[in-house]
Amino acid sequence: MSSRKFGNIGVLMGGYSSERDISLRSGQAVAEALAHEGHRVISLDITTDDLPKIIQQIQAIPLDVAFIALHGRLGEDGVIQGVLEKLEIPYTGSGVKASQMAFNKILTQKALANAGLPVAAHYCITDGRTVDFKTAWAQIKSTPLVVKAACEGSSIGVHIVRHPSEWEPAFKNAMSYGPQVIVEQFIKGREFTAGIFDREALPLVEICPKTNFFSFSAKYQKGATQYICPADIPEHLTRKIKDISLKAYEVLDCGGFARVDVRVDEHEQPFILEINTIPGFTGTSLFPKAAKEAGYSFVQVCEKLLNLALKLKQPND
Repeated sequence: MSSRKFGNIGVLMGGYSSERDISLRSGQAVAEALAHEGHRVISLDITTDDLPKIIQQIQAIPLDVAFIALHGRLGEDGVIQGVLEKLEIPYTGSGVKASQMAFNKILTQKALANAGLPVAAHYCITDGRTVDFKTAWAQIKSTPLVVKAACEGSSIGVHIVRHPSEWEPAFKNAMSYGPQVIVEQFIKGREFTAGIFDREALPLVEICPKTNFFSFSAKYQKGATQYICPADIPEHLTRKIKDISLKAYEVLDCGGFARVDVRVDEHEQPFILEINTIPGFTGTSLFPKAAKEAGYSFVQVCEKLLNLALKLKQPND
């Protein structure tokens, strides 16, 4: 493929979210893969939370297309997408509205539930008020409870509360990331993730952490979690998970790619946990793993996302 096809590719990475280090790893992997193929790549490590300065940093380099490798705030909440649209720079992934919806777990669960898709029973706190265990339990009526910061990724601000004594520190930590917290019923069973690539459901990955929780360290520490791809489950269950994942992607109007995380209970009923609009691209990341199983090399994934960006994200479309 001609290195001139995409012009100057800006790989946006780093940022100011709690996932900065992971973003740097993703961005570096993408930049190296594209550069190895002869593409003109410019790595932009965003180190500030000052939006005018971020705009100046992007404007200082003539970019033809942006590959967003920013995880968490700035990258997945619609902010950088809005900036790039104002600057008339096509970009990879979902648009502003879909990013805003998927980034907020409360908005996501409400949208999916309204569309008739299966989600765990949940209770939402949106105003930063303190809630005790008894109040939360009265809404869910089962334990364990899963307490989540509504606008964080990589299992940051996520806790499993098995006993009332665990509630207060878990809730305080989740609330430390912002005034919105979602409390969900814990789905006992197996965990899977479905990559969606240009509206194609990729082979499923089963996630088997060696601890009982797919925590931040379990996600990014090599050897801490076993991944089975394709997932070794019956075809009817594979199809069910892929179908609801693709529908979730469509309900939120995602674009380019996304990763849908799902838990399946002992009755083979899947429940959607969340949607990641900028999945990781690190050495342990699940989206590239699933894409590889489907026949896409790492650089082919990157190039296809850039093609989609140029095709679907032209300014003023």
